[in-house]
Amino acid sequence: MTQDLSLRTVTVMRYILPLREGGSLPALAEADDDFKYVLKFRGGGHGVKMLISELLGGKIAEVLDLKIPELVFANLDVDFGRTEGDEEIQDLLKFSEGLNLALHFISGAIAYDGSVKVDPLLASKIVWLDAYITNIDRTFKNTNLLMWHKELWVIDNGASFYFHHSWMNFEKHALSPFAYIKDHVLLRQASMLDEADTFAKTVLNETILRQIVELIPLDWLHWNDTDDSPEEIKEVYFNFLKTRLENSHNFVNEAKNARG
Repeated sequence: MTQDLSLRTVTVMRYILPLREGGSLPALAEADDDFKYVLKFRGGGHGVKMLISELLGGKIAEVLDLKIPELVFANLDVDFGRTEGDEEIQDLLKFSEGLNLALHFISGAIAYDGSVKVDPLLASKIVWLDAYITNIDRTFKNTNLLMWHKELWVIDNGASFYFHHSWMNFEKHALSPFAYIKDHVLLRQASMLDEADTFAKTVLNETILRQIVELIPLDWLHWNDTDDSPEEIKEVYFNFLKTRLENSHNFVNEAKNARG
């Protein structure tokens, strides 16, 4: 049975307030479906590559049965933000016209405290995910995890796939053991990494990975730093994920050694 990984598309109606975290300046916004979202802008720090990381990482987390707020494509109309008084925000909105990405805003959620105990298999799945997508940003300093209704929710996967900022030698990066995993906030609790690896390989396969990569809008794939076509860029992402899954022992062993 094919898993439905499609995203809804909403139109942003109201900019509520900036969330001044990191360099990308996300915002709380309201869309035409009357829901509030954390809006990630294509005109932010790392541009569409951050949105691609967020999209791919989020959808892989979903397949791994992790809790993650709903991801949606968020359309920003050309006139949006013209009345915004803050020049920095006005520029951000201007450069973000078109298709952006947003996560459903979870009202009342609190940031995860790294000292709180987590189920070992859940911790191991999240560590596995971040080692797989090479996410350097789920540390004690910045957990990028929320607690809501006593459940752990994964947010902010935008610092993943860092190979795409240089766009060189993806094969080498795909085989990387990912030494940054030593700083992961849940590593100490991730005592079931082999079980997480086995589970991941039962739910992730080439068909699913292809389906996830095909979600990337072509509009996000016209880059100035490569002559690759949008379809060629998609193929690199697919091959990176496929190779990394086939060689997951590289990063699983690295994580196990880092725990030791």
